[in-house]
Amino acid sequence: MADTAALETVTEHERILQEIESTDAACVGPTLRSVYDDQPNAHKRFMEKLEARIRNHDREIEKLCNFHHQGFVDAITELLKVRSNAGKLKVQVTDTNRRLQDAGKEVINQSEEVIRCRVQQRNIATTVEKLQLCLPVLEMYSKVREQMKAKRYYSALKTMELLENTYLPQVYQYRFCQIMTENIPRLREQVKEISMSDLKDFLESIRKHSDKIGEMAMKQSQQQRTFNSIVKKQTNTSHERKLCIASGMVPDRMDETMLEQFQDDEEEYEAEVLTAQDLVDFSPVYRCLHIYTILGDRETFENYYRKQRRKQAGLVLQPQSNMHETVDGYRKYFNQIVGFFVVEDHILHATQGLVTRAFTDELWNMALSKIIAVLRTHSSYCTDPDLILELKNLIVVYADTLQGYGFPVNRLFDLLLEIRDQYNETLLKKWAIVFRDIFESDNCSPIPVANEEEYRTIISRFPFHDLELEKQPFPKRFPVSQSVPEIYKEFKEFIYASLKFSESLHRSSTEIDDMLRKSTNLLLTRTLSGCLQSLIKKQHIGLTELVQIIINTTHLEQACKYLEDFITNITNVSPETVHTTRLYGLSTFKDARHAAEGEIYTKLNHKIDEFVQLADYEWTMTEPNGRASGYLMDLINFLRSTFQVFTHLPGKVAQTACMSACKHLSTSLMQLLLDTEVKQISMGAIQQFNLDVIQCELFASSEPVPGFQGDTLQLAFIDLRQLLDLFMVWDWSTYLADYGQATSKYLRVNPSTALILLEKMKETNKKNNIFSQFRKNDRDKQKLIETVVKQLRSLVNGMAQHT
Repeated sequence: MADTAALETVTEHERILQEIESTDAACVGPTLRSVYDDQPNAHKRFMEKLEARIRNHDREIEKLCNFHHQGFVDAITELLKVRSNAGKLKVQVTDTNRRLQDAGKEVINQSEEVIRCRVQQRNIATTVEKLQLCLPVLEMYSKVREQMKAKRYYSALKTMELLENTYLPQVYQYRFCQIMTENIPRLREQVKEISMSDLKDFLESIRKHSDKIGEMAMKQSQQQRTFNSIVKKQTNTSHERKLCIASGMVPDRMDETMLEQFQDDEEEYEAEVLTAQDLVDFSPVYRCLHIYTILGDRETFENYYRKQRRKQAGLVLQPQSNMHETVDGYRKYFNQIVGFFVVEDHILHATQGLVTRAFTDELWNMALSKIIAVLRTHSSYCTDPDLILELKNLIVVYADTLQGYGFPVNRLFDLLLEIRDQYNETLLKKWAIVFRDIFESDNCSPIPVANEEEYRTIISRFPFHDLELEKQPFPKRFPVSQSVPEIYKEFKEFIYASLKFSESLHRSSTEIDDMLRKSTNLLLTRTLSGCLQSLIKKQHIGLTELVQIIINTTHLEQACKYLEDFITNITNVSPETVHTTRLYGLSTFKDARHAAEGEIYTKLNHKIDEFVQLADYEWTMTEPNGRASGYLMDLINFLRSTFQVFTHLPGKVAQTACMSACKHLSTSLMQLLLDTEVKQISMGAIQQFNLDVIQCELFASSEPVPGFQGDTLQLAFIDLRQLLDLFMVWDWSTYLADYGQATSKYLRVNPSTALILLEKMKETNKKNNIFSQFRKNDRDKQKLIETVVKQLRSLVNGMAQHT
């Protein structure tokens, strides 16, 4: 066992020695550690083994050195020989080097010169190369300056952009390039400021020239409208001309002459017409737009431009305070607005996005509302129909002009309908003055004509047809006064004036016909009716004049159908159309006649009152004068002559006037008898009064106005007749016995009326018969009167209780 362990230890030590010999010195540590980790005292045996190995190696080294020692000696000998040769060689090399250095000094000097020249050449080449890079930069910068000086700002910006993006990056390291780089933003701002200044000048320029631009645009539109109107008229009349030629008649060349004249005028106008581009230089706005687009600030420019144009629109839409006084004020106002929107339309189509259709529509809607409000306000101050008509024509041209540029103008034509109503009102006021002047100058007497020419002149002015009048010899008279044909002529003038406003309103013939008829109805029902009513109410108008007014209104009423035909011929709208408005002449003139008739009745009664006030009865007279009173005879003569004038009146009017006059006369006479200031009435006064009533009855029976049947007119005096008969016959027994019966002889005698008159007679009898009371007849009569008075009082009281 011991031998075996020793053998293993020896083997292990051999392995360790081999590892030490073969491994690197840095790795010997772990190998040596294994020596100490084995059996105790193993390291001693290992050291012994190691020393034996060292000795073994020393012996091998010694053997090897002994084997090579001679060769080493020989080598040393050879080396000593080489040493001596090396010394010689060194001397030779040193000498050669000295000689070579001496010979190369000149070459070195020339080489240094060559090197220096080549460095200079390289520097020059580099400099030329850099200058070639810098020169375009400098040229471009100089070009920018020249373009700025020449006000070619758009080109200058393009050059700056090329300089900044292409050239400067190639030479960015130089200081002057840095200075240029810093200057370019300042140059751009300078360009922006200059272009903005140009834009402001442009805005000021278009503000000044808007009036002229609008004037030219409206003139062009007006010419186009006139040309279209003439062409349309020629088209409508071409068929008539063909018929004229076919029938051998010479066609009217008036329209052709007008068209040729218009074409000549148009050619002359086109030679001198100026457009917006001719009056205003739009290049500043184009240039400014391009500049701001290049600078990436287009939105700022667009906002500024639109803001400024909105402000200018507000200024343009602000009218002058006295604009309504003359048509030139309206024309200037419209010219400015048209000029403004013509410029905007040009900008809209000439630029891309500077203004949009939405922006122009917004401006137009704002402007349209303002324009309508301004026109509505200022036109309300206008009292001259000619000025309103000119304003209407201006509005139509204005609307047509802007409609040609694509702006909606329907609200303007709606406004024209409002102005049309005001125009009609001013026409009505104007014609009210005309009618009043006609009535003032009218002599209210039939028109005399001495010959056929005068007769035809009147017929041509007024549609009057009367076969009887035509058969009468000259001189003769029309039943109407001079005012009738003049008024009828003014009717036509009014219709023409009203038609002028309806032209060019883009309305149908039916609508125009309706407008004319409505305005004519207003002329009849308001203006003429008011003038007639005022005329009738005037104090100086007498019965003859009132009669003539009734005759005039009758013929004017009959002429209304001719006015309807006149309107139909103008508008070519058949009167049978369902919605055609009719003229209200019947009601207008009927009202005027009623007013005149009422005024006749009033004035006639007033005249009767004036005559009756002249009555001077002696109520206590004992015997009558034997003849009627003078005032009454004068009154009857007046009535007779007056009713003769009524021969031209309609029958019922004359009969009503006559009956009204007789009734009023009867009532007035009755009031004379019953007057409270008359305290006493004698039988002689009653008999005298009876004579006057008899004259009235004779007048009534003489038929002062034809058409009464029997004694109808005499019945106006029946109350007086029965009352007077009662007192003169003294038939009280019959009156009292038959009172209340339909067959009573004194049916129309009121007990209260009889009582009042009887008491007045009673008082007269008392004063006249103071000493006759002793006579039996007088006493009996007095008693009878008292008895009748008592019975009448009882009747009156019974009537009062019954009521």
